[in-house]
Amino acid sequence: MHDVLAGHDLVLGYPRSTVVHGVSVSLRPGVVTALIGPNGSGKSTVLRSLARLHPVASGRVSLGDDDCSWLTSRDFARQVTMLSQSRPHPSGLTVHDVVAFGRHPHRRRFAALTEADRASIARALDLTGTTDMVDRPVDQLSGGELQRVWLASCLAQDTGVLLLDEPTNHLDLRYQVETLDLVRDLADDHGTAIGVVLHDLDQAATVADHVVLLHDGRVRAAGQPAEVLTADHLSEVYGLPIDVTRDAATGRVRIEPRRRHLLRT
Repeated sequence: MHDVLAGHDLVLGYPRSTVVHGVSVSLRPGVVTALIGPNGSGKSTVLRSLARLHPVASGRVSLGDDDCSWLTSRDFARQVTMLSQSRPHPSGLTVHDVVAFGRHPHRRRFAALTEADRASIARALDLTGTTDMVDRPVDQLSGGELQRVWLASCLAQDTGVLLLDEPTNHLDLRYQVETLDLVRDLADDHGTAIGVVLHDLDQAATVADHVVLLHDGRVRAAGQPAEVLTADHLSEVYGLPIDVTRDAATGRVRIEPRRRHLLRT
């Protein structure tokens, strides 16, 4: 199975500091790769570099067999899309308008929507449960509703690679579950290569095929969830005792930090 999108020995930083030191990560068709780690570990910076939204100081990003730096923005956007944490809060637009933005790489400037555009938009609305909002002004939506609309815009872009930076933020429990189910459906049924940053370790254990644990801008462990989500790895990286158990029947990992109030009781 060939990599679709990969970062090779990435060194990433800001004007006065380096925050990622020689990290490599590969996204493959039909595989959900979760980037996890404490705040400041470099997860989102790595993801943004894969999306060409953060400059690479050293190393390279490849798409298939090609170096991404040679691709135009439009060509890259036809193959890779990203749902970032910080999205604009547009005013004066409907949900349909925002989701239609996702078709931009496939359209000529000022051209009307084609049948293919409309089909992709309808599919994205359906997958994210936002069809009934299509005519609503986006400035009347809750944070969770707007998050789903931006996800729909990404899906309307109809790419083979989907990057998600904490996609369950601002969502209630139902839509957290539905978003993670959608991530699995995109990988399993459509062969989408997915890279996702998650803070919730239980969510990572549930949705990911491959986990990359970052600490201080370096890869501490990478592999299948059972190999990475161990008590030793997590306790070391997060700086507190963490118990990890496995359900004998389902094989599901359960992660439980040892909270002080629980120890007292």
